[in-house]
Amino acid sequence: MKQAGFPLGILLLFWVSYISDFSLVLLIKGGALSGTDTYQSLVNKTFGFPGYLLLSVLQFLYPFIVDPENLFVGRHFIIMISTITFTLPLSLYRDIAKLGKISLISAVLTALILGIVITRMVSMGPYVPKTDDAWVFAKPNAIQAVGVMSFAFICHHNSFLVYSSLEEPTVAKWSRIIHISIVVSMFICILFATCGYLTFTGFTQGDLFENYCRSDNLVTFGRFCYGVTVLLTYPMECFVTREVIANVFFGGNLSSVFHVVITVVIITIAMFVSLLIDCLGIVLELNGVLCAAPLIFIIPSACYLKLSEEPRTHSDKIISCVMLPTGAVVMVFGFVMAIINPQDCTHGQEMFYCFPDNFSLTNISDSHFQLTTQLSTLNISIFR
Repeated sequence: MKQAGFPLGILLLFWVSYISDFSLVLLIKGGALSGTDTYQSLVNKTFGFPGYLLLSVLQFLYPFIVDPENLFVGRHFIIMISTITFTLPLSLYRDIAKLGKISLISAVLTALILGIVITRMVSMGPYVPKTDDAWVFAKPNAIQAVGVMSFAFICHHNSFLVYSSLEEPTVAKWSRIIHISIVVSMFICILFATCGYLTFTGFTQGDLFENYCRSDNLVTFGRFCYGVTVLLTYPMECFVTREVIANVFFGGNLSSVFHVVITVVIITIAMFVSLLIDCLGIVLELNGVLCAAPLIFIIPSACYLKLSEEPRTHSDKIISCVMLPTGAVVMVFGFVMAIINPQDCTHGQEMFYCFPDNFSLTNISDSHFQLTTQLSTLNISIFR
């Protein structure tokens, strides 16, 4: 919302959710047309080894660009302990269907976090000053916002794994599941984005939890819930990464020993990445434009356009022809803008409105520059 402008941001959320829904159905249709049952085999049959290699790289990198936890005390220690205790054992499963109940717990925790964000919008929002450009329709960083939104909706890299886990996998059944899932996801994303932005407007951080005060126990509980959701959902990403390695180097089959060894290596590398990176905003942007955009916009539409024998005027082909260049634009320009103008990241720093002596600022309609100057002065005086 901060990057795109609030009204345009809402419209973009609807648009990205629709494109995600369409491309997920398109992906399985492409698999049915080509007689393949994995994302890699679909691209391999459609574009040969170069396409297969490119997709493998994207699928492999996606989980590693994620900064999983952003917790509140002893971050490095907690990451290592929780990874060894929870993430690794869950990632060692061979059947992704066994993660279904775990994912349900994650969904419940997401609802709790959303409740916390809504609660703080009501109780905290009036005390946070609104920036002058809070309600501008559109802003020049909208492409970066599309990258972050794409990250929120990406599940294409494991769609064939989920599809194959259905009791009776058919394109029609998959379409129904996807429509329901995307609508629910869109609703949750809109609530998160709207409530978060209405609370902090132009001061919104790349990681929304960075906006809340450190002494807020309710939000601290929300941070804990967020960490747990990542622990419970990350194993699904590990499934994809492990499958890529198995397909590329082991012909699709892993022995029990290699299954354990490769899983441990993947989790260990991902853990070290999360230990080194604590700025969630730039992570979401880069992951969105470099991995999510091609996996959502470009590859599914390219595969369908090449495989389908429908006439050019067919709706699926028309939308695919629009999706493909749009994804290329988001990918290229989003990457450039993410490097030039990354999201704010103040990991571990208290926001100015959390200081008791700074409450007078809530009654003043100042510009971002003026508030930043006052914050700097306040921080200097407190430090002294």
